[in-house]
Amino acid sequence: MSMFCYQCQEAAGGKGCTKIGVCGKTDDVANLQDLLIYTLKGLSEFNQQARKAGINKPEADAVILDGLFATITNANFDHNAIAAKITGAIQMRDAVKKDLETAGKLDSKVYHDSAVWTTPESAYQTKADSGMVGVLATENEDVRSLRELITYGLKGMAAYAEHAANLGFIDSEIYDFIERALLATLDDTLSADELVALTLETGKYGVNVMALLDKANTSSYGNPEITEVNIGVRNKPAILISGHDLKDMEELLAQTEGTGVDVYTHSEMLPANYYPAFKKYDHFVGNYGNAWWKQKEEFESFNGPVLFTTNCIVPPAASYKDRIYTTGSAGFDGFKHIPNRVDGKAKDFSEIIEHAKRLPAPTEIETGTIVGGFAHNQVMALADKVVDAVKSGAIKQFFVMAGCDGRMKSRDYYTDFANTIPKDTVILTAGCAKYRYNKLPLGDIGGIPRVLDAGQCNDSYSLAVIALKLKEVFELNDINELPISYNIAWYEQKAVIVLLALLYLGVKNIKLGPTLPAFLSPNVANVLVNTFGISGINTVEEDIVEFLG
Repeated sequence: MSMFCYQCQEAAGGKGCTKIGVCGKTDDVANLQDLLIYTLKGLSEFNQQARKAGINKPEADAVILDGLFATITNANFDHNAIAAKITGAIQMRDAVKKDLETAGKLDSKVYHDSAVWTTPESAYQTKADSGMVGVLATENEDVRSLRELITYGLKGMAAYAEHAANLGFIDSEIYDFIERALLATLDDTLSADELVALTLETGKYGVNVMALLDKANTSSYGNPEITEVNIGVRNKPAILISGHDLKDMEELLAQTEGTGVDVYTHSEMLPANYYPAFKKYDHFVGNYGNAWWKQKEEFESFNGPVLFTTNCIVPPAASYKDRIYTTGSAGFDGFKHIPNRVDGKAKDFSEIIEHAKRLPAPTEIETGTIVGGFAHNQVMALADKVVDAVKSGAIKQFFVMAGCDGRMKSRDYYTDFANTIPKDTVILTAGCAKYRYNKLPLGDIGGIPRVLDAGQCNDSYSLAVIALKLKEVFELNDINELPISYNIAWYEQKAVIVLLALLYLGVKNIKLGPTLPAFLSPNVANVLVNTFGISGINTVEEDIVEFLG
C-alpha cells in the first residue's frame, strides 16, 4: 500500500485507493496532501492561541482555506504545488508563533507533533509513507470514520469560504470553527458521541458558510434570474472557464471584452449565466459541454484554452494539455498556473487571452438552450404560483436531486429516475448532478419547469431556503412534513458539507448514491441510518414507490 485515500465516491472497490487514485492522483501527491492537512493542524493550534490573545492573522486563515481546498478531489494534482503549500503552512505557523512570543501570549505546552516539526520535504515523504499522518493513523475504525467525515466536511466548507473571501466576505467564526474542528481530529480524549456532536456542528457551520457565499455572490452580481442558456457556439476564438469561482469569471469577462475572444462556461460554471452582472457582456456566449467527467472529448473539440478556477480536473490527453490553465487552489503538473491577486489588483489573464487568439473557434457539439436560474429569490418570486400548484394537486411532489455527477455507469440511475417519476412532480437541483437530466424534454406544470436549477453545488443553500420558506407558508411544524423527497448524488467533499448541512437542518430520509461513502464505518453508517434515515439507492422503480408512499 503506497497510499490510502477514500474521500470520494470512486474509492477503489468501495473501500479505498491504495496505489493510485481512481481520480488519477498519484501516491506521492496523495501522501503530500495528507501531510498538508496534518501541517494545517499545527498552524491551527497556534492560530487558535492567537485568536484568544486578540491577534488577528487573516493571512493564516487564507493559508488554511487554500490548503484544505487544494486537497479536495480533482482540485490539485501538482506535487510541487502541494509541497510548496506545506512549506508555506509551516512558515505561517512559525510567524504566528513569533507574534505570540512577542506579545508574551505563547502557551509553551505543545499538544501535537504537527505544531513543531520543521523537517524538509524528504522527511515529510517518509513521515507520510509511514502512515503517521494519513487516514489510517487513527486505528479505531469508528473514530477514524467520524474524524474523516468531519475533515471532508471542513474541506467543502473551506472551498465555499474561499469563494466568499475572494469577493470580500469574511466570517471569522467560520474560520475559528474550522481550526477547532481540525484540532479535534487529533484529540484522543473525545468520545464517539462527542465526535458525532461535532459532525452535526460541522453541518451548522456548513449552513453558515453557504449563506455567506450566497450573500457574497448575490451582493456582487445580483440575484440569479430565469435564463435560457445557449449551448451552441459562435465562429470566434474562445476561452472555456471551468470550476466554481465567480470572481475569476468577472475578471476574465472584463479582460476579454473587446479582444475578439468569446467566453463559454463549462460544468459547474454554467450558473454564471444566470447572474445579471455577467449578462451585459456580448462576448459571453453560453455553456459548452456537460459535467466534468466528459472533459477529455469536450476539451478536444473546444479547440481553445481552458481555465480551471477549481476542481474538477481530469488528467488530460497530451493533445490538449498545453491549452489548460489553472488558478487559485487548482493545479496540475505541466499546466500553466495564473497567480493569485496581489494588493487587491485583478488576476492577469493576458496570457490565456493571447493564447485563445491563436486558436480556432470551438467545434459545435450541440445546439439549443437550457433553462436555469431558480435560486431561492427567483423561486420566492414564483411562490404564489408554486403554492397554488401544490394546493390544487397539480404538483404532487418535489424531488431534491442536488449533488455531483460522475463517470460510473450506475449514475444512469439519475437520468432514469428523472424520466420515470410522475409528470406531476418537480425536480429541484443544484450542482453538476443536473447534467443527468437538465437537457431532457420533461416539460412544465402550469408554466413551472419540471427541472428547477438553483445553480452550483454550493447553491444547495437555495434549496434549503426554499424548503424552509414552504414550511412556513404551509404552516408546518417539521420540514419533513413537506412534499419534498431527497435523492442526492455525491462525488466529492463539497457534497459532504451539503449533506451535513441538511442533517443539521433536520432533513431526514435522504437517499444517497450511487454508493454510500467508503469512509462510513458500519457503526457510523448505522447511526446515520437510525438517526436520520439515510439510505442507499435501489432500483428506480423501488425508490419511486418508497418516496411516494
